[in-house]
Amino acid sequence: VQLVQSGAELRNPGASVKVSCKASGYTFTSYYIEWVRQAPGQGLEWMGRIDPEDGGTAYAQKFQGRVAFTVDTSRSTVYVELKSLRSEDTAVYYCNRGGSGDWGQGTQVTVSS
Repeated sequence: VQLVQSGAELRNPGASVKVSCKASGYTFTSYYIEWVRQAPGQGLEWMGRIDPEDGGTAYAQKFQGRVAFTVDTSRSTVYVELKSLRSEDTAVYYCNRGGSGDWGQGTQVTVSS
């Protein structure tokens, strides 16, 4: 099983960012993909999950209205897009296969002017 994420991103405050997570080595539609982030010096923060089978999503209340998860089953890839970025969104963003110990390598997102 592999989850490979896109590379580091640098954005200005107010911009948007989209991070990808490409899955391989298992039946893509059989497991949720969760998104978690870790800000500098902070613990892990759950952002939500997406069901690749039907695109159904669940978002942590904190991110409601500002985050969107999407899926491209033809590419076995899920995406997280975060809008209206602020400095507090600076973090490493991870995808993981729900209910397993399989994680992506992480994507550093830095929000700075």
